[in-house]
Amino acid sequence: MLLLPLSALILLTQPPGSLGAEMKTYSQRAAANACTLVMCSPMENGLPGRDGRDGREGPRGEKGDPGLPGAVGRVGMPGPAGPVGPKGDNGSAGEPGPKGDTGLCGPPGPPGLPGPAGREGPSGRQGNTGPPGTPGLKGETGPKGEVGAPGMQGSTGTRGPAGLKGERGAPGEHGAPGNAGAAGPAGATGPQGPAGARGPPGLKGDRGAPGAKGESGLPGITALRQQVETLQGQVTYLQNALSQYKKAELFPNGQSVGEKIFKTGGFERTFQDAQQACTQAGGQMASPRSAAENEALRQLVTTQNKAAFLSMTDSKTEGKFTYPSGEPLVYSNWAPGEPNNNGGAESCVEIFPNGKWNDKACGERRLVVCEF
Repeated sequence: MLLLPLSALILLTQPPGSLGAEMKTYSQRAAANACTLVMCSPMENGLPGRDGRDGREGPRGEKGDPGLPGAVGRVGMPGPAGPVGPKGDNGSAGEPGPKGDTGLCGPPGPPGLPGPAGREGPSGRQGNTGPPGTPGLKGETGPKGEVGAPGMQGSTGTRGPAGLKGERGAPGEHGAPGNAGAAGPAGATGPQGPAGARGPPGLKGDRGAPGAKGESGLPGITALRQQVETLQGQVTYLQNALSQYKKAELFPNGQSVGEKIFKTGGFERTFQDAQQACTQAGGQMASPRSAAENEALRQLVTTQNKAAFLSMTDSKTEGKFTYPSGEPLVYSNWAPGEPNNNGGAESCVEIFPNGKWNDKACGERRLVVCEF
């Protein structure tokens, strides 16, 4: 039977935490004794006996107190990554955060390519009249114009009052004696005797009343009449020109070209009202018949910055524009694609500030320009 020393039994009943220290103490003690695992008898009692049978396991002792924690070991290598789990459900939307500060403006981009030209828009409203400009330098004298055609003969004026009586003229010379008259009838006393001798001349008689002045010769009268007719034509022309300028003064702004004057009052009317306004002023609506007249009219409407009605219409025959007198156009300056009778109701003509023409509805309101 194996017998353990008391010190070994003590080791088996020690708590696990102090086992290492006790084993060290037991080894030191075993080196000092002669026996370790068996109980040694004194040599005088003889040799030790045989080993006995193992005894039954004794009852488990009470659990000892936990030992002191050991030193922290080194961190082990990280294990392999586990499999990716399934995607979770989307969370609810959070509240919007506060508005951030405005960022700095970026550099301007390169200019884009110009787009296609759009259709010309309607004329804008008349701007305010600008301050008068400084007078320009006096231009050079232009070349002398050609002599105009003679004017039409004017009507004969009323007869003027009779002039003062002229002075008495010198007496005229004696005329030659006249022929002898026919013989008178025979007297009752008998036949006529022979003619007697010529007697002495008688006394000078009183002077008779002066006769009416005779007309001068035909060549002088014809020349005088021609001069009078020429003067009358010039007077009539000047009277008409003065009347024209007086009528044109009714409108403040104007352009003169040749013998024409284009004037505008700066107001807008329908075609019919514009026609009536020009007629009442003694003129008619503008009717440019040449590029020079159209240019003068363009300068006038450019100053006003408005489109203006012209006098021409195609109200009688669609597409055939005529003057108010009915004669066809002798000049035109239509814009590209015009006239197009847009909407089937454009029978009048307007001129843009660029000088181009466009057919327009007569009921629209446009700048009134009269021609004198």
